Amino acid sequence: MANHLKFDIYDLELSSISRNSDLRSAFLSTSNRSILVIEDIDCSVEAKNRGAAGMFMGSRYNRPPDMKFTLSGLLNVIDGLWSCVGDERIIIFTTNHKDRLDPALLRPGRMDVHIHMSYCTPSGFRILASNYLGIHENNPHHLCGEVEGLIQSTEVTPAQVAEELMKSDDADVALEGIVNFLKCKIEADSKKTEDEGTKEAETFEEESDSGF
Repeated sequence: MANHLKFDIYDLELSSISRNSDLRSAFLSTSNRSILVIEDIDCSVEAKNRGAAGMFMGSRYNRPPDMKFTLSGLLNVIDGLWSCVGDERIIIFTTNHKDRLDPALLRPGRMDVHIHMSYCTPSGFRILASNYLGIHENNPHHLCGEVEGLIQSTEVTPAQVAEELMKSDDADVALEGIVNFLKCKIEADSKKTEDEGTKEAETFEEESDSGF
């Protein structure tokens, strides 16, 4: 996004913010034509759902007594500052647990676009193969079909696929490498599932022997 728009990038650590005034100063210190990134917003107590027990804003159980940074402060800064700068600035939140965030933070006008970054799909692989190896759908490599089938059989991130594709500029070598990588991952996942099943069975037998 930054390369395409030619915007600057700022990374804001909410853990370093102790007061609403500090948050506002941090936002104001960014330049026009910039992207502000706040990673793992769900890890901040301040952004969690206020409906969850013990996680509401200002909870004396979750915050140091001198901390005065609040969700309300974050929302006010987003509404007051970001709404007046048009499309010259973009704020991006990342989270692994969207369900933990307060609904007030998720509503349109604050988070206008929600993008789910899923595991790699066959279509995602085709885009990566085109970007890294110059392989296009109208002239696919003979290993592409096998790779796509393997990707459908396991959970692998686009970053993992890209890492394998970057290991060689030779399409044959790179794709053979990713085929081996995916086969090994499927085998490892299968073994892990079997081990977990065996462990559960052993636990059940122990409980049965004990009479419970």
